Amino acid sequence: MKPAARVAAAIDILDRVLAGDPAERCLTNWARSNRYAGSGDRHAVRDLVFDAIRCRRSYAALGGALTGRGLMIGALRAAGTPVETVFDGEGYAPKPLSVAEATVPPPLGPLEALDCPDWVAPHLKADLGDDFGPTMALMQTRAPLFLRVNLRKGAVSQAIDQLAADGVTAERHALAETALKVTQGARKVQTSSSYKAGIVEIQDVASQAVCAAIPVPANATVLDYCAGGGGKTLALASRSDANFLAFDANPERMRDLPARAKRAGAKVRVLSAGGLDHQGPADLVIADVPCSGSGAWRRQAEAKWSLSESRLQELISVQREILRQVSGYVVSGGRIAYITCSIFTQENVRQIELFLHQNPDFILEMQQIFHPLQGGDGLYLAVLRFTS
Repeated sequence: MKPAARVAAAIDILDRVLAGDPAERCLTNWARSNRYAGSGDRHAVRDLVFDAIRCRRSYAALGGALTGRGLMIGALRAAGTPVETVFDGEGYAPKPLSVAEATVPPPLGPLEALDCPDWVAPHLKADLGDDFGPTMALMQTRAPLFLRVNLRKGAVSQAIDQLAADGVTAERHALAETALKVTQGARKVQTSSSYKAGIVEIQDVASQAVCAAIPVPANATVLDYCAGGGGKTLALASRSDANFLAFDANPERMRDLPARAKRAGAKVRVLSAGGLDHQGPADLVIADVPCSGSGAWRRQAEAKWSLSESRLQELISVQREILRQVSGYVVSGGRIAYITCSIFTQENVRQIELFLHQNPDFILEMQQIFHPLQGGDGLYLAVLRFTS
C-alpha cells in the first residue's frame, strides 16, 4: 500500500471508532477484509489510527472536523506534511481537499494543543501542579514497550542477550531492577524464544516497580482480588514462594492466567466466586482496583475521551466498595496493597484518607506515586496494615 492508501484506510477505521466501535476490533475487521495488506501496512495503519486517537482534539481542530478525514488532515498538518500531496484523489488516495478543508485553521487553544478534555483540566492542574503541561504532552505520544525479566528463569543480562539473538534490542530501566525497555524489534517480542519460554513478560515498568515495593511475607497467602490478566500476581510470584490466589469479579479476564503462570513457572490458583467464599483470610490482599486509567492514557488512547466526570465518580464509588470488601479478607497483622493506574488524587490519596478515617483498625504503612514523567505509566500504591 502507498502512504496515501494507508491514510485512506485510517480514515475509514477512524470513522468507525468515532461512531463508537472499539479501535482494536475495527483494526482487526479491516485487516480481515483487506488480505492484500501486508504486515508493514497493518502496522502503519494501526499507528496512524492510534496516533490520531491520542491527539484527537488537536488533529480535529487542525483538520477542521472531528471525522476520520478531519483527523488525518490534522495529522498531516501537525507533522508539517503538505496535505495536498496525500489528498490528491489518485488511485486509492483520499479525494482532494474542499475549499473549506484547504482553509488554514486558527491557532490551537492551550487545552487543544495538549489534547486535554475541558473537564479534566481543573482536576489535573490541581493534582499535578507544574507537571500538568508536560504530563499531558507526554500522553500525546506512544508508550514504550517494557518487559519484565522473570528472575526464576534467568538473569537480566541473560535476557538481554537472548532477546538480541531474536532481533529484539532492549536496555535496563532505572525504575525497576527487572525492567527492560525495548528500543528495537518490539513487534518480534511475542514470537521470541525468551517470551515463549517465560523468561520475559510484557509489563509496564511502573507496574513492576509497584510489585517490587509490595512486601510479601514468607509462606504468606496472597489474594489478588482484582486479578484481571494476572500480571501483578505473576510479578510477585517471580520473587516469592507464597501461596498465590487469583480472583476477579469477571472470571473471563483471568482466562489466560493459567497458561501464563505455567509459562512463567509460577503456581497460582484461580478462584471462582464460590471458591472465594470458602477461602480463609489472607496475609496480603492485592486490590488493583478499576480506575480511570488516566496514568496509562498513552497505551489506552480511547480511555481519555470516553471518561467523563460522572464515570469518574462511579469508579470512585466502586473503589470504596472494593476497599470495604477486601478489608474483610485480611488476617490480623495482614496487609492490603491498594493500586490504581490513575493520576487523579481523588482515586488515590483521597480514597486512602477516607478509608483510614472510616477504618481506624488499619494504618498506612507506605504509599508511593509513580509519575508518567518517570518513564512508565502513572500508578499509585498504598500499603495498609490491619492492626486488630
